[in-house]
Amino acid sequence: MPQNDPIEHVIMLMLENHSFDQLLGSVQVVNGEVDGVNPNGQPHSETDYPDKNHLIAQLPTSERFLDPDPRHDHPDVLRQLDANYGFVVDYLQAYPHTDFGKKSEVMGYYKLGELPILHTLAQNFAVCDRWFSSLPGPTWPNRYFAHSGTSKGHVDMPTSVFDKGWHCYDQPTIFTRLSEAGKSWRIYYEGMPHSLTLLRQWEHVINYYSMERFFEDTAGAAAQFPQYCFIEPCYSGVNQNDQHPPSDVMRGELLIGQIYNAVRANDDLWKTALFVLLWDEHGGFYDHCSPPDERQCPQACRPDENIDSFEFDRFGVRVPALLISPWILKDSIHTIFDHTSLLRYLSDKWSLGPLGNRSAKANSFAAELTKLQSARTDVPETLDLSKLPPLLPNNPTQLSEYQHSLISFSHLLEQELWKIEAQKVGERAVRILDGPEAQVLVATERFEKFLSYKAAGTI
Repeated sequence: MPQNDPIEHVIMLMLENHSFDQLLGSVQVVNGEVDGVNPNGQPHSETDYPDKNHLIAQLPTSERFLDPDPRHDHPDVLRQLDANYGFVVDYLQAYPHTDFGKKSEVMGYYKLGELPILHTLAQNFAVCDRWFSSLPGPTWPNRYFAHSGTSKGHVDMPTSVFDKGWHCYDQPTIFTRLSEAGKSWRIYYEGMPHSLTLLRQWEHVINYYSMERFFEDTAGAAAQFPQYCFIEPCYSGVNQNDQHPPSDVMRGELLIGQIYNAVRANDDLWKTALFVLLWDEHGGFYDHCSPPDERQCPQACRPDENIDSFEFDRFGVRVPALLISPWILKDSIHTIFDHTSLLRYLSDKWSLGPLGNRSAKANSFAAELTKLQSARTDVPETLDLSKLPPLLPNNPTQLSEYQHSLISFSHLLEQELWKIEAQKVGERAVRILDGPEAQVLVATERFEKFLSYKAAGTI
């Protein structure tokens, strides 16, 4: 680890379900070329088209939310990456009655300026154009790699409100390591924090704070701000801003801008901070860059001895990733990263020790933070949030698979809550039958109650 690393505070925001090509494929930066959209489109198999060389072009899109949501479970991602299958065909087979124009949206990308906040940051800081999700699969296992370097061999997640088929995730995490080393950390969230599905997090509920508190903390003394913080966006309901389809992508844009502006407004914090902006996985959207396997890239190795139906010897689809700091050049970084690269950086930085084989072998971005002799001053003082178009209303009557999975997990929390409020548990069990909106509200209440009682030592 370079001794002159100027970063004292690492801020991580992980959003949901978009590919690099879709969000950043149109961006070009000052120093170097970004490996962006492929204008030649994608070929599909002759079993699905009369002409096996039929191309579906990557075309600009203005679609702010795609409904229905593209599939991105492990089997779907493997089919999407199959040269004789593909992203459009997978969407077509999942939703055969959807019109073709909608199906081609999985190939779409946003023109430069269509995402005013993200594209402004991309043109002022560093774009990582070889950052891959950690495995070809959905949200849960990819987020586990960002927190712990492993998903304990699992590639799935609960798929419905009453699906209790989740696994025991009791592995050590980056938060465990930070606590052991005496480093300060917090998780800021709104609604249902997914990280609570990691059982060791139950020991650290006092480190969970609302997003309102994040903005209070950024306005305070930099020395009191946590050394590492992980931001969980709102995953459901009318305030959903995680960008998971079919929610409005501009709500995520607003959140990114609010976080940047809050950190940038505190000069002491800004000059010692790194804001890592990342997406968990591609969400079924096309990216032209084929993810490498272990033969091509030693970093794409099995994290531990745990395997289920996948050898964990290949990365997932490429995702958008930015490194934002006054100590970062305007640049495109072509080094191969995955979510464990963040763990590698943090572990090296604070001598925490690796979290599994994958994070031990991962490439770190530490060297990117030591290229400057002083902090840059040619960066935006604030991002103009008024440039965003009016936000579209979220429709809580339609739940994504990810929302279903969080509601499903909340049943486990309810088992803990039963010990002290049995009557309310029964009332919630009745309310959850009232449809999607009620299910979100009940699940959110379960998360909030659990965190409150656990922090008070009641359960």
